[in-house]
Amino acid sequence: MTAATELELAILISGRGSNMTALTRACQAGTLRARVAVVIADREGAGGLAAARELGLATETVPHARDATAFEDALQTMLERYRPGALALAGFMRVLSASFVARYLGRLFNIHPSLLPNYRGLHTHRRVLEAHDSEHGASVHFVTPELDAGPVVLQSRLPVRPGDNEASLAARVLATEHVIYPRALDWFASGRLLWRDGAAWLDGRALESPIVEDFA
Repeated sequence: MTAATELELAILISGRGSNMTALTRACQAGTLRARVAVVIADREGAGGLAAARELGLATETVPHARDATAFEDALQTMLERYRPGALALAGFMRVLSASFVARYLGRLFNIHPSLLPNYRGLHTHRRVLEAHDSEHGASVHFVTPELDAGPVVLQSRLPVRPGDNEASLAARVLATEHVIYPRALDWFASGRLLWRDGAAWLDGRALESPIVEDFA
């Protein structure tokens, strides 16, 4: 992606879309050098659809069916209509198949609420508290066929406070997601961040470990 070419971004959601809103506002403010081409939800009742429309965005719905192949075929058809340069999963609660991921490998991103590789999957805040960890955070990563296992680009890190519960910890982590997701995608939009040889490259060098931003 060159400075002269604006990145067309598709955002996939399942819920209220708070990261979608953060990405869109960053685009509108110019801190994420991209344009949101479309917001796609996997269910009609996703709260983020109304939020996206209020932001002036195109919205689409591809209802999730029992047949995962049919769902992905419909999603692919929808994406071909908009031809995005990158896809951002933002609270998208569907595990995509290896064949679907392969179509967008190197331009498909996710944000996960843990310090990957720790706590892949669901209920990360609860698991952090149950393990009595002293730190928690979120990770922006390239999506690969293995769940939450793609190269991590950027992480937020914050302390787990005495008295934190699942809700308070989740809220604090979410606030950091709204900062690091636009930042990492802007690196991609500006050509600083690349997928090369199965790894994340930033400013011409392979990332041996993620960039970490401390929110202490």
